[in-house]
Amino acid sequence: MVVDRTKIQALLKEYPEMPVIAAVASHSALDVFDGAVTEGFGTLAICQRGRERTYSHYFRSERDPSGVPIRGCVDQALVYDAFGDILKKDAQSKLRELGALLVPNRALSSYVEASSIEKDLEVPILGSRAMLKLEERQEKENYYGLLQKAGLPFPAQVPDPSAIDGLCVVKVPHADKPLERGFFTCATPEEFQKKSRALVAQKVVRESDLPKARIEKYVIGPVFNLNFFFSPLAPRFEGLELLGIDERRESSLDGLVRLPSDQQLSLPDKERIPGFRVVGHGSLTLRESLLEEAFRMGEKFVDAARENYDPGIIGPFCLQTAVDRDGKFSIFDVSLRIGGGTNIHMALGHPYGNTLWRVPMSTGRRIALEVRTAIADGALAKVVT
Repeated sequence: MVVDRTKIQALLKEYPEMPVIAAVASHSALDVFDGAVTEGFGTLAICQRGRERTYSHYFRSERDPSGVPIRGCVDQALVYDAFGDILKKDAQSKLRELGALLVPNRALSSYVEASSIEKDLEVPILGSRAMLKLEERQEKENYYGLLQKAGLPFPAQVPDPSAIDGLCVVKVPHADKPLERGFFTCATPEEFQKKSRALVAQKVVRESDLPKARIEKYVIGPVFNLNFFFSPLAPRFEGLELLGIDERRESSLDGLVRLPSDQQLSLPDKERIPGFRVVGHGSLTLRESLLEEAFRMGEKFVDAARENYDPGIIGPFCLQTAVDRDGKFSIFDVSLRIGGGTNIHMALGHPYGNTLWRVPMSTGRRIALEVRTAIADGALAKVVT
């Protein structure tokens, strides 16, 4: 049972007039903090010991005597032995005492079980608490079901390895890295068996996960991660915004494809199977004739989310797409919170967000602007779950 939304909303009555914007310190947290400071909020990084100096030292904020930021963007850093320690009662009490509004990112949902976020994390979340679980592909209830209900395009599923009859991608979690993936491509059942055995031997994937892997037809085309924002404070027909687009840099895939084919074939077997570890992002824009379809997909997704998971999408979400040779989109992944590539627009803003808002508008700043608007309108309860 998801923690009652009215209980979360009631907590806001004890919060200071200006709450602080908090995030688990990984993934896209710097974008969140930079945007929050720009919009006049204090920030709080929830850190794991051994990984905290990026936030507690290098991006620690400095403010002048009147509180104006002059350097950095992290006002406070709470350091725990593990990210999951935020579920402890004293940690939650501390977050509420500080007036923390938690922005969910992939680090939160990777290091804290989705069921615990739903049931046990009694801290206001700026986003869609009950939808985070849909990102887990191996769960019965996942984003593919929502895409189907929305009538949105996604790659065809191959039922089992014996049915592989063309280039496919096998989606399987990494054996021991929650934020990473053990994906691989193959074109025949024999190639599936060969590559899966090699990756199991290399401890990249677990053999027990292979029967639950999702196998999809590979869509050949460039990747566009569409970073949307939906505001429940605006009239429905004005609520959807496309802020920007990014693409992933994956290791070792991106390095491998830069090699001539004869050098690729000369590599040892271990290196010939590329890894899909995301190590960075790049910024993109989309051909303008495709923008109309991008917005249509966003609108359909928002409508389906509102219909099936009340109150639906709140704030940022990302549709990760590939565009084929005919200009057709396929959605191969969904982020039901701030995407992983939004840091490329910190301070500068997203191209489309800037065009809409006439100021540098990153995803982090857009989240903070929504909070500021909600506070001014006495509607903060509408943007938390």
